[in-house]
Amino acid sequence: MNTYIDHTLLSPTANETAIRKLCEEAWIHAFKAVCVAPTYVAYTKDMLEFCPIRIEIATVIGFPLGYSTLSTKLHEAEVALRDGANELDVVMNLSQFKSMAYLSIREELSQLASLAHGHDALLKVIIETAYLDRFELHTACEICVESQTDFVKTSTGFAPQGADLETVRLMRSLLPDSIQIKASGGIRTREQALAFVEAGATRLGTSAGVAIVSEA
Repeated sequence: MNTYIDHTLLSPTANETAIRKLCEEAWIHAFKAVCVAPTYVAYTKDMLEFCPIRIEIATVIGFPLGYSTLSTKLHEAEVALRDGANELDVVMNLSQFKSMAYLSIREELSQLASLAHGHDALLKVIIETAYLDRFELHTACEICVESQTDFVKTSTGFAPQGADLETVRLMRSLLPDSIQIKASGGIRTREQALAFVEAGATRLGTSAGVAIVSEA
């Protein structure tokens, strides 16, 4: 279970002490990644410099509402990659998506994917499933496939609802095997974590990683 977890701290009041603790916990429990705000990417890289195992450094782009301009997201991503991030969790532009500006969405995600892949990094696209109906979910997944993203991620954790098992199962049926799923938002227990993995998620974004693995 440990290697499924992106150990996450995106609280607006998180300080360096909390980020250091996050890194220590990821080190101790051998989590797959830590996910921190862009302002802490360089600090996180320093904290993990001598870790004997590889722990990925993820950060968020256009978070949490997604409606930053493409140029803003690209600059944010470039800075994050320069600071040491190797996974980018970008919020899709939901405002444009709801306007059915699908070509603009595809262009945005394609450029971000190209930037990430040029730095040997992964792109995870947060589609915020709480705001999507079934047709929109299908469309969002299709755009992610066309944009060559690496993961489709369910949620920011800031919407009215986080990850949902039925939605993850549907996403898995819509996406090719080459694109992975990250379930995020409201995953607090080992039972929930196992259910999402069984449903098709290969990553779990959670701030409760220690509690989840400690249940074992």
